[in-house]
Amino acid sequence: MSVEFGLLTMVGTILLVVVILSFILYFIPVQLWIAAWSSGAPVGIFTLIAMRLRRVPPGIVITSRISAVKAGLDIVLNDLEAHYLAGGNVQKTVNALISADKAGILMTFKRAAAIDLAGRDVLEAVKMSVIPKVIQTPRVAAVAKDGIQLIAICRVTVRTNIDRLVGGAGEETIIARVGEGVVSTIGSAETHKHVLENPDHISKNVLKKGLDAGSAYEILSIDIADVDVGENIGAKLQIEQANADKLMAQARAEARRAMAVAQEQEMTARVEEMRARVVEAEAEVPRAMAEAFRSGNLGIMDYYRMKNVQADTEMRTSLAKDEEKPA
Repeated sequence: MSVEFGLLTMVGTILLVVVILSFILYFIPVQLWIAAWSSGAPVGIFTLIAMRLRRVPPGIVITSRISAVKAGLDIVLNDLEAHYLAGGNVQKTVNALISADKAGILMTFKRAAAIDLAGRDVLEAVKMSVIPKVIQTPRVAAVAKDGIQLIAICRVTVRTNIDRLVGGAGEETIIARVGEGVVSTIGSAETHKHVLENPDHISKNVLKKGLDAGSAYEILSIDIADVDVGENIGAKLQIEQANADKLMAQARAEARRAMAVAQEQEMTARVEEMRARVVEAEAEVPRAMAEAFRSGNLGIMDYYRMKNVQADTEMRTSLAKDEEKPA
C-alpha cells in the first residue's frame, strides 16, 4: 500500500513539475532568448514575459528584429510591438525595410509602418520601386478632326513613389488620366492618318501633361501598344444631321401646304359668297324692271335694245373663247 502511495506521489510530482515547466517556458521562451542573444539582438527575460502579458507573440517580433539586425538595421523593439498592437504586419514591414536598404532606397520604420497601416502592401511597393510595373489601359476610343474614330491601347510603366504612397492616388487614377490624355491628343489631330503615321506623338503629348501629380506612382514611360481605326463618326453625324434637316424641311413644307389649302378654302368661300350676292342681285333685276315698267321709266323699246346688247355681248364672249382654244 505504501509502495502504491509512493508511486502515485511521484507521478503527481512529475506532472506538477511538467506543468510548472510548461507554464514557465510559455512565458519565458528560452529558445527565442538564446537565439536573440546569439544573433546580436539581445532581449531581456522580463521583456519577453511582458510581451506575453501584453498579448504580443514574441516569436513574430523577436524573429523580425533578428532579421533586421542581421541585415544591418537597428529597429527598436518597442516600435515593433507598437506596430503589431496597431494591427500592422511586422514581418512584411521589416522585410520591406530590408529590401529598401539593399536597393538603396531611403525609408524609415515610421514611414514603412504608416504605409502598412494605411492598407497598402509596403513590400510590394518597395519591389515596384526597384522593378517598375507595367499597367495596360483598356481600349480608349477618340475621334480626330476629320471624323474618323481611333481606338488606342497604352502600356504605362510606373514606379512606386514612396513619399506619396500614403494618400496618393492609385492605378485607377493613372489609367483614367492617361485615357483622358489620349482622347485629347487624338481629338486635336487634323486627320487620323497623322496619328497612324506618328503614334509616338500620343505618348509624348500625354507624358508632358504630368499625369502622375498627386499619385502614388511615378510614370516612367507611356507606350502605344495598338491603334485601330474605328467607325466614321463624322459621316454618321452628317447623315443624322441631313435626316434631321430633311424632316424639318418636310415639316415646314407641310405647314406651307396646309396654309395654302386654308387660303384656297377661304378664297373659295369668298367666291361662293360673291356668287350668292350676284345671284341675289340678278334676282332683283326682273323685279326692278317690272317696277320700271309700272312707273313708266322703262319702255318696251328700251327693253328690247337692252336684250340686243346682252345678246351681242354673249356672242362676242363666245367668239373670244373659241379664238383662245388651240387649233
